[in-house]
Amino acid sequence: MVRSTRPYQLLIADDDLGFRETLQDVFEPYFVMIVAKSGEEAVEMAESTHVDIALLDMHMRVLTGLDTLRILKSLNVTAPCILITADATDALRKDAEDAEAYSVLAKPITKGELVTTVSTAIEDAYDDPTLFSSAAE
Repeated sequence: MVRSTRPYQLLIADDDLGFRETLQDVFEPYFVMIVAKSGEEAVEMAESTHVDIALLDMHMRVLTGLDTLRILKSLNVTAPCILITADATDALRKDAEDAEAYSVLAKPITKGELVTTVSTAIEDAYDDPTLFSSAAE
């Protein structure tokens, strides 16, 4: 996939303010942040803003992360979408794979695992292996 030199845009959708802020703290130096407090808000944002990668909490009130991912894909959002959940069952992993999720990460998650997964997703999608030089440290 060819892209311009503009910064990548990261969509974070999580109804937990503390976790949203933690994700922002980790990724803000590397991305333009698009932050949503629900799946519905994430979909609205993706309809009007380009998304390069998405981190979606699985358990949100109205739309789950999986529901949100399915809607994003139906809107032709080709960005890698990563689900984050405390309930990473085999059934969820299968459903996520069927919905074309890039990955499912189980909480609690380490900063290193999170950064590595996002970095690999960016490399796979955009052929850009140098996004994070020291973020996992």
